[in-house]
Amino acid sequence: MTPDAPGRDAPLDWAPHVDEAVAWSQTVPQGPKADREVREILVRRPPTIADLTMTHDRSLKVTMDAALAGLAQLDLTHGRKLGALDQLLLRTESVSSSKIENIEASLGDYGKAMHGGRANASAVSMAAATRALADVIADAGRTGELRLSAMLAAHKELFLRHPDLHEKAGTTRTVQNWIGGSDYSPRNALFVPPPPATVEGYLTDLFAFANRDDVPVLVQAAIVHAQFESIHPFVDGNGRIGRTLIHAVLRRRRATRNLTVPIASGLVAHRDRYFDALGAYREGHARPLVGMLTNATLISSHEARRTATNLHDIGREWEESLGGVVVGSPEHRLLRLLVAEPIITVDLASQQTGYAGAELRHGIDRLQAAGVLTAKGRRSQRIWTASAILDELQDLTVRIESVTRRADAES
Repeated sequence: MTPDAPGRDAPLDWAPHVDEAVAWSQTVPQGPKADREVREILVRRPPTIADLTMTHDRSLKVTMDAALAGLAQLDLTHGRKLGALDQLLLRTESVSSSKIENIEASLGDYGKAMHGGRANASAVSMAAATRALADVIADAGRTGELRLSAMLAAHKELFLRHPDLHEKAGTTRTVQNWIGGSDYSPRNALFVPPPPATVEGYLTDLFAFANRDDVPVLVQAAIVHAQFESIHPFVDGNGRIGRTLIHAVLRRRRATRNLTVPIASGLVAHRDRYFDALGAYREGHARPLVGMLTNATLISSHEARRTATNLHDIGREWEESLGGVVVGSPEHRLLRLLVAEPIITVDLASQQTGYAGAELRHGIDRLQAAGVLTAKGRRSQRIWTASAILDELQDLTVRIESVTRRADAES
């Protein structure tokens, strides 16, 4: 990174990606004649970043410090006392990250997929993305480093059940890919990543940078994510896996210890601007993406604190609606479970509460009669949903998106 002149803010600029002409031929000639006639394409090769020299961006530092302070406060205040919050925030982040890729499903279908029930393809994909996100973050926290093996395992989880891509699950690409343009060749593509033969070297460079401790945390998270998207090491799933790396950096650097804040909800609020920021990175300008990530962290942490308070109030209202509950009873254990798992099955409830049979059914019936739970589906595939929790999760996403848009309009 080129140092600034004395007294000026560092613009987070360095060498742009370089165009490189490479030979191209379709393995299975298809599509219009113009695609079949392509013999050469321009790929974009990013600069290596392992030894990137950082200078401070003073105008961003204040906001980055505030964002990290808010994140730490949320994690310290609610992370230990309300462990269930992490499961809910993790799901919110995964749903928003999938939404950026135009993958959406109802929370009901998503809940079924999370518990192995029948659900549509989008819900199954979202559930797999949640598990992949959790695994990458946990590995970074446990090992103290970002590891290629963890990223590959996450990709395997994401696509293991995919009808068309399961054979590619957990492996980097061996073919040229591209973004936008034709389905048959990189003609008119918006972005063509580096050739497949370079992927291994680029990933080695990326993880070397990701495991440094001398880079501002949010700058590091943004650059790791953007560089990963430029490498585009998989045939599919690059966006979702790439956004998990943001949280892996935060966990490795101990910016978070217990919680996963739904940063993607802030990014999806301005989906086009987010993609433009990735484009700016390829031109050598990281500041737009660092700024977006910083603001998303600041806003999502603040709104997640509101959700933590609201969840506490919901639990108190539930107990009042039941006329009080006995500690250790099926109802008491179910209420505690619902804060983390707002969509349950009999098997899940039995496994988590230790109750079964008539005792468990009686507890579920009491919660249903009190309006805490709503039954859905046929008897053989029945699930129960805690609508108050699901509504709060939906509102959290809406609040983050709304505050993000309002803050941008005022800036």
